[in-house]
Amino acid sequence: MERKNSVCLLIAICCFSNLALGSQDLEGKWKLLKRSIGVSAMHMALLPNDRIIAFDRSHFGPSNITLPQGKCIKGVELETSDCYAHAVEFDPITRKVRPLTIQTDTWCSSGALLANGVLVQTGGYRLGERVVRYLKPCSDCDWEEDHQNGLISPRWYASNQILPNGKIIVVGGRFQFTYEFIPRTSDSDRKILYQLPFLKETMHSPKIPNNLYPFLHLSTDGNLFIFANDRAILLDYVNNRVMKNYPVMPGGISRNYPSTGSSVLLPVNLSSINVHINNNNKPVVHSQVLICGGTLPDSNENAAEAQIFLPAAKSCGRLTITAQNPKWEMEEMPLNRVMGDMILLPTGDVLIINGAAKGTAGWGAAREPVLNPVIYCPKINRFRILSPSLIPRLYHSTAHLLSDGRVLVGGSNPNVNYNFSALFPTELSLQAFYPPYFNLMSNRSRPSISTVKPGAFLKLKYTENFLLGFKLRSGDLGEIFVTMVAPSFTTHSFAMNQRLLVLELHGA
Repeated sequence: MERKNSVCLLIAICCFSNLALGSQDLEGKWKLLKRSIGVSAMHMALLPNDRIIAFDRSHFGPSNITLPQGKCIKGVELETSDCYAHAVEFDPITRKVRPLTIQTDTWCSSGALLANGVLVQTGGYRLGERVVRYLKPCSDCDWEEDHQNGLISPRWYASNQILPNGKIIVVGGRFQFTYEFIPRTSDSDRKILYQLPFLKETMHSPKIPNNLYPFLHLSTDGNLFIFANDRAILLDYVNNRVMKNYPVMPGGISRNYPSTGSSVLLPVNLSSINVHINNNNKPVVHSQVLICGGTLPDSNENAAEAQIFLPAAKSCGRLTITAQNPKWEMEEMPLNRVMGDMILLPTGDVLIINGAAKGTAGWGAAREPVLNPVIYCPKINRFRILSPSLIPRLYHSTAHLLSDGRVLVGGSNPNVNYNFSALFPTELSLQAFYPPYFNLMSNRSRPSISTVKPGAFLKLKYTENFLLGFKLRSGDLGEIFVTMVAPSFTTHSFAMNQRLLVLELHGA
């Protein structure tokens, strides 16, 4: 099957001869990139031109950056003009910030990258809840909003997943137990809303759903893995049919908003040794999902009504979603964490960063920021605590892998508006976290790609072979592996569309 979304991939060559997690120098480093980008990065995405798009709610009051040249907008929801920007473009190399214009409220929305590199952004709050927005990767492009051909249902706290045919599936939202597909490029596109009772069945209560921002992962068999609250299904979205009901994740912990944990599809190893035959007698590469953190189902209620901040969970669950009889394998992180971001690193390891040790997502609902990231190595099922940040990153914080291997960290605003004197002030800064592999490269050069044949990545197809040449000035090659990383859209501790492939090597 052709992967039409393969244009926006980061290729990494990893030549590591020593990845021992017990080494004392594998701590990671922090660097402040920008004291203020003007907005708190509730949402974050990386475009193919290596620019980060960060944006917040759009209709809650002034931000700390104005629109250029005295520009003001009269948005469809505003009674007065707004001269402030609520979205920006950030260049991680030059650290320059360019303000962008949004007309409707993007509060708690979702997004994905199309095959041509255009950022598609869906839903939000009030009059923004059905809007689909587009941002092209160019030096002077700005948001374009589609009100006529947008979403069928209002989508607030929904999730997105890019599909093999180039379409995006939009799943859930507050009191929305359905899914639909975008973009609809013409009137001939079917405007059909598909029912998904699973989302109603997993709602803890109308007040505290614990199933918003469901975790979506595209399985290697072509179906969609959907996790909400404490359980999951495998959905055949083409025929609107549930293929499999997975076991309830043990432990009694809720994992989705507002009891916010995080989830990743672990690296997909395309080596032939990982292929198995499924029930339809078709070869399928094994897929595993890892879900970590969260909190007790009533944690949000305790925090909001009684100011009781319950401990976050330490537990993680690992599930082979392509297995015939899948069972959860439970593990424990070294630190309790709610609202942590899980980021796939080019090495195939998982970085868990941001969040709190007590409480839940929501306004002022968390305590004890977790300043130490944790790295998880799937090969040996081990965690390691890394160097701490000096900046708490709580509700509405984000993290994103950059193309040079750093992890960009931003956001955090557990306050109704921008508030710089609260217990946990609104955070406008961006930091770069340097994972442990930067330490390993300190005494040797990093591999650099010298040749790629064919060079037209836009035409690469799934299962197609290509030649990759690289240079290394010094050092022992050690183990060599090549990974491809699809960039994500990150918000509310879930990196939507995040995917890492470990390519099969045929040698030179």
